[in-house]
Amino acid sequence: MQAGVRTGLTAHIEGGRTIVVSMVRHHRMVSVVGLVHALTMTRHALRRCSRQQPARRCGQSQQRLQGQQAHQEDREKATHRACQEAVNGFIVERLNRPRMPPNIAPPPLLDLDALLASRPAGPGSLLQVLRDVQARLHHVPEWVVDALARRWRLGHAAIRSVVSFYHFLSATPRGRYTVYLSDSPTDRMQGSEALLVRLCEQLGVTPEQTRADGLASVHRTACTGMCDQGPAGLVNDRPLVRLTPRRIDEIAHLIRTATPLEAWPPDFFEVDNPVWRHQQTLSHPIAPGTALQRMLVNGLEAGRADMIATLRDAGLRGRGGAGFATWQKWLACQQAPGPKAITCNADEGEPGTFKDRLLLMDWAHEVVEGMTLAALTVGADQGFLYLRGEYAFMAPHLMQVLAERRSAGWLGPNVAGSGQAFDIAPHLGAGAYVCGEETALIESVEGKRGIPRTRPPFPVDRGYLGLPTVNNNVETFVQVAQIAVHGAAWFRAHGTAASPGTRLLSVAGDVARPGLYEVPWGITVAEVLADAGATEVQAVLVGGPSGKLIDASQLGRQIAFEDLPTGGAFTVFDRRRDMLDIARQYTHFFAHESCGFCTPCRVGCVQLADTADRLLAGHAGPRDIARLQDTGALMQRLSHCGLGQTAAHPLLDVITHFPEQVRRRLVPDAQAFDVNAALVHLPATLPPAASPP
Repeated sequence: MQAGVRTGLTAHIEGGRTIVVSMVRHHRMVSVVGLVHALTMTRHALRRCSRQQPARRCGQSQQRLQGQQAHQEDREKATHRACQEAVNGFIVERLNRPRMPPNIAPPPLLDLDALLASRPAGPGSLLQVLRDVQARLHHVPEWVVDALARRWRLGHAAIRSVVSFYHFLSATPRGRYTVYLSDSPTDRMQGSEALLVRLCEQLGVTPEQTRADGLASVHRTACTGMCDQGPAGLVNDRPLVRLTPRRIDEIAHLIRTATPLEAWPPDFFEVDNPVWRHQQTLSHPIAPGTALQRMLVNGLEAGRADMIATLRDAGLRGRGGAGFATWQKWLACQQAPGPKAITCNADEGEPGTFKDRLLLMDWAHEVVEGMTLAALTVGADQGFLYLRGEYAFMAPHLMQVLAERRSAGWLGPNVAGSGQAFDIAPHLGAGAYVCGEETALIESVEGKRGIPRTRPPFPVDRGYLGLPTVNNNVETFVQVAQIAVHGAAWFRAHGTAASPGTRLLSVAGDVARPGLYEVPWGITVAEVLADAGATEVQAVLVGGPSGKLIDASQLGRQIAFEDLPTGGAFTVFDRRRDMLDIARQYTHFFAHESCGFCTPCRVGCVQLADTADRLLAGHAGPRDIARLQDTGALMQRLSHCGLGQTAAHPLLDVITHFPEQVRRRLVPDAQAFDVNAALVHLPATLPPAASPP
């Protein structure tokens, strides 16, 4: 009997050794971890064998037993050595083998070497390369991640984290026709959700899923910067505007028949820029190169001092929303030692904002001229124009403008004969709202996830690649160029003492004339509404969801840094709209766009969205309102960046200005839905577990 047990265990050991060696020989193991697991199981069998001490039989000599034990130990050692050699050989072979699995080869649609050759070498190009891969293959496959990791010595996890961070990148295949429809509140007000359902039904897809044949996928996305001509969307980086049920039917037919986008009706992609009011900026275009010539008329050094003085006298404040004095930012960067950089924030992701769209399409020379003036003033030799992913269709136009300016000598090794080098590279985002924050933008330009940095240090001290960096908004750079030509007094002729100049407003929502309005700072909300043809106004959102929501009793307030500052969004809601539902939609937007870096924002946004859902459904009580207010105060105080600090604004403003819309949905606390009370608690005494069969 004992001999039979020993024979069976020995056979098990030999079988384990054979399997291990066979797996190595035929390369069937996928990972070293799996092979080590096999070795561990074999060792376990060896230990079991060693514990089975043979019983001494009657008449069997002690010497014979000792001989059997010695023979068993020799066999165990030999088996262990064979398995260990197999593991060592496998590890060496795997380290020397190309990391790409042998059964996966790069598809012919993408020549990765050629793609990389078209970009600057190094990890800074990571996001741009991933965008190119996504455009060609409709996802970022693992073999690309592996190739980039080996080429640039990056961790696989670092590359995958970039793919997962940006909404327009995906590790799983999306459709050859990838359609995004905006679900911004203004688009929803125009019926975008019904259009999405209609398109999905005709294409046979579920939202956020790819059709089985890979032809199409349909997704929701945040504001695409087209809310003055919505419902709007994107298809393979091209804009879709003024969508209707009939146009949706036509789009579905074109996709089902695999019609190339070049053969689609051109008016599907035509983006208008209706300007209903011109004031200062839009009435005084400047010829390309004029501002550079004016700055350099007395030489570069004198021009630098004059530029700072002129901006100080003009009182220009940043048009991106924060309103920091432009001259102070430039002076701080100028005084910092070492090389410098310039970044232009063209990532106007605030829902309801589209003013930069006009400037980039029709005033691109002024934008680039302003960036070049900044470079000459602070001594920067490299610049980046960070273009939001939704505006990718503008990239060819901007590349053409940059090429024209290089040919004219306004960019390159000797800008306008100044002796200073400066050039600009466009950098495309990939659908991340948080990248509108200046340090998150710089992280993205460096090819990383757009996680806002801890400040200080500020970008003027340590920005792009640790260099002192000036970051300004598109509109700011345009007005810098105009101030350089027309002077500080001309600029101060409009606006208020604390808010000189004019402001471009993106007016959308319930108005007769949505579009762009250039107004002087200090204008009242009521004046803008009259220009736009708004009636029965219930509320106005000034500055987007991170700004301020006001009711009809506050229409006499001024749009100015000293009263209602704004980054340019101006969204109108008439009396048909449910303001609590509007606030709920904006709250879900913040929850979706939170980068997740800090706990107050990551957790707080989810709690706000949950409370908003329960309020709208009539499942919340007064206690929930108190918790919401406490959560908002905590987020404003402790969040890492402006997203978390302002995420509670829509709900808090609705509670303040439209209390009746909230109050009528409240139920007594005793009847309110409590997730903890709704949980099914296990009984204190559990029944005994059933005996195994």
